[in-house]
Amino acid sequence: MMKKFIHACSSFLFKRNKFRRYLRDRRLCDTTFVALDLELTSLDADKSQITSMGYVVGRAGRMALSSSGYHIIKTNGDLGQSPVIHGLTQDILAQGEDIAEALTAISSLFKENILLFHNARLDLMALNSAFKQCQLPQIEIMYIDTLQLALYQLNKQHQVLPNNSATLTVCRQRLDLPVFPAHNALDDALATIQLFFAQLNELGITQEHLLETLLHTKAVGRYQLG
Repeated sequence: MMKKFIHACSSFLFKRNKFRRYLRDRRLCDTTFVALDLELTSLDADKSQITSMGYVVGRAGRMALSSSGYHIIKTNGDLGQSPVIHGLTQDILAQGEDIAEALTAISSLFKENILLFHNARLDLMALNSAFKQCQLPQIEIMYIDTLQLALYQLNKQHQVLPNNSATLTVCRQRLDLPVFPAHNALDDALATIQLFFAQLNELGITQEHLLETLLHTKAVGRYQLG
């Protein structure tokens, strides 16, 4: 038992140090970011199913629209009120892709790149559940949460945060970014990567800074899928 505990602690420390070394050795301008957004059947990550995924790749403060992708996922579960939000009805979803095929198609983007989410916790839990359901190989990803970046800034300005002050739409409004059509996975992914680059500017972080510069915001993390 003690040997297993020591091994687990050693493994954890090795991975944490490897993660910090990566952040310490990599400049923002040398890093490829993949903004990923999921539309779900509910906000309960334990029961929710993925209905669509959208993504776009960016580097050095620019996004490559030709890199963007959008997948509608075949979903047979209870949609609840989710079609009211994202517009994906049962007949549309019935024509979608198998979740395993879609995840396999985009998982190559997870390697060597950093994922961007707005509310990483919810999307990562949904992805993890889907990886396990599909019995896909485990993969450790690195991510940055633009929601957490927003909260970091807001907490410096307010003792009590205003209601809904960190939604994707409100965060973009606060930084004078243009209005975008919300609750489409691809549109939200595009909106997230734009927000991230604007947040870097707000924080006074240039493309020459190291990724480690963002550690103090607690928006940077790693997560094992599957």
